Amino acid sequence: MSELSKERNKELDQELSQLRQERDKFDLEARKWADKRDTLHEEIKKLRKDIGSLREKRDKLNDEVQLLKNLRERAKQQRNEKHAQIANVKETIGSLKKKQPPRRMHQIEKEIENLEWKIQTTAYTLKEEKQLTEQVSILEAQLLIHKQMKEFEKDLMKLRAEEKALETEARDHHERLAQLAEQSQKFHQQMAETSDRARLLQKDADEAHQIFVENKQKARELDQKCKQLSEHVRTLRGKLREFEEEKRKKRETELRKQLEETALEKLKRGEKLTWEEFKALSEKGII
Repeated sequence: MSELSKERNKELDQELSQLRQERDKFDLEARKWADKRDTLHEEIKKLRKDIGSLREKRDKLNDEVQLLKNLRERAKQQRNEKHAQIANVKETIGSLKKKQPPRRMHQIEKEIENLEWKIQTTAYTLKEEKQLTEQVSILEAQLLIHKQMKEFEKDLMKLRAEEKALETEARDHHERLAQLAEQSQKFHQQMAETSDRARLLQKDADEAHQIFVENKQKARELDQKCKQLSEHVRTLRGKLREFEEEKRKKRETELRKQLEETALEKLKRGEKLTWEEFKALSEKGII
C-alpha cells in the first residue's frame, strides 16, 4: 500500500510539473500576442492621429476652395453685368453715331466761338441776330452729341477695363482653387490610404487579441487542472503521512513490547537491565 502510494505520488508530481510547464508555455505565448496587439494598437493610434491631421488640412483647403468658388462666381456675375453695361453703352454710341455731325468737335467749337464773337461785336438786325443765334443753337446741339460720344466712349473704355479686370480676377480665383482642390485631393487620398492601413492593422490586432484570448483560456484551464491536481497531491501526501505515522507508532509499540518482554525475562533471571529496559518497566509500574 505504501509503495504504491509513493509511486502514485511520484507520477502525480511529474504530471503536475508537465501541466505547469504547459500552462507557463501558454501564458508566455499569450503575453507575446498581447504585446503584439498592444504594439499594433499604438501604431493604429498614431495612424488615427495622422488621419485627423489630414482631415483637418483637407477640410481647411475645402473651405478655401468654396470661398474661392464664391469669389469666382461673384467676379463672373460682375463681369457679366459689366458686359451688359458695355452692350448698352455701345448701343447708345451707335445711336449717337447716326446723329453725329460730319465736322469734328474742335471745328464746331471754333465756329460757335466765331459766331458768338460776331453777335457780341457786330451790329445786326434783330432778324440777322436771331438767325445767328439759331445757328449757334444748332452747332451747340451738334457739339453736345460730340461731348456725349466722348463721355460714352470714356465710359466704354472704363467698363471694358473693369470687365477685363473681373475676368482676370475670376481666372485667378479659378486657378488658385484648382491648385487647392488638387492639394485637397492629395490629402484625401493620403487619408484614404492611411485609413486602409489602419483597418488592416486593426484586423491584425483583432487576430492577435483572439490568439491571446485562446492561449490565456488554455493557460487558465491548465492552471485549474494544476490546482486540482495539487489538491489531490496534498491529500495523497496527507494520507501517506498518516499511514507512515500509524506505521511508526505500530512499530514503536511492537519494539516497546519486545523491550518489556526482554526486560522481564532478564529481571526474572536476575540479570542487569539497560536504562531503556529499566525505564520501560518503570513506566509500566513493574519496577
